[in-house]
Amino acid sequence: MARIACTGLLIVLLSVFVGCGSVDEGRGQLLPQSPTQRYGPGAVINVADKSEVDLVEEMAVSRQAYRQGLQLLVGYYTRTGNNMKLRWAERELNALNTMPKYNYIVGPEIIGRNLRPTASIPAADDLFFEGEAFEKKAGPLPPFKDQNSLRLALQSYNQVIKVHPTSDKIDDAAYKAGVIYEYFQDYSIALLYYQSAFQWDPDTIHPARFRAARVLDKNLHRNAEALKLYQEAVKTEGRFDKYREWKEYAERRIRELQKLDEQ
Repeated sequence: MARIACTGLLIVLLSVFVGCGSVDEGRGQLLPQSPTQRYGPGAVINVADKSEVDLVEEMAVSRQAYRQGLQLLVGYYTRTGNNMKLRWAERELNALNTMPKYNYIVGPEIIGRNLRPTASIPAADDLFFEGEAFEKKAGPLPPFKDQNSLRLALQSYNQVIKVHPTSDKIDDAAYKAGVIYEYFQDYSIALLYYQSAFQWDPDTIHPARFRAARVLDKNLHRNAEALKLYQEAVKTEGRFDKYREWKEYAERRIRELQKLDEQ
């Protein structure tokens, strides 16, 4: 009995070491990480001659080529009936599709702040209205908003800014994008969009200064900058009756921040 028990224990231990996956998962075919292939934080790659935009665009092309290569393999193994390798390719493609991917270039970074949106461009208007449609589709209630629809709206608003930088819609697109980024709690990015909205159009109809000041105040805790922008917002956007609540809020925060400075 002792011998049988030992044999059983050995089988269990072997199962743990070898793994409990199904047959032909391709564990032995996984590519090894050799020292020359490992790109960690310490890796040094010469990018002296490349801009951030160049690097991001090259990465996006490589990312798309990688996906297309896996899709071709899936098609090939489906056609040839190689189910083992088909499973591998599908697993790798699924991992690529589900892993987080970032848009590293923020819209206003592309075109700068010294613009005056004056041109009426139908294509830009269409993109802007497309963004509004996606935003509406996301739903009105913050806890239950469809985040994918919001990201599609961001994509449309950023296309307005990137492709049509002279459009009279870029300040509107920047403001609406800022609201979405604030919803996602990307406060530094939201601030950049709000600032761009009122810098591109100093007479913007949106409460961009109020929102930027609140982000500086409540989320980024940059009190001196918030105080200055609250004061500017009261003088500019505060002139409109529809922003009375914003004005009252800003005036209260101005008094509170000034008291903090006196302490």
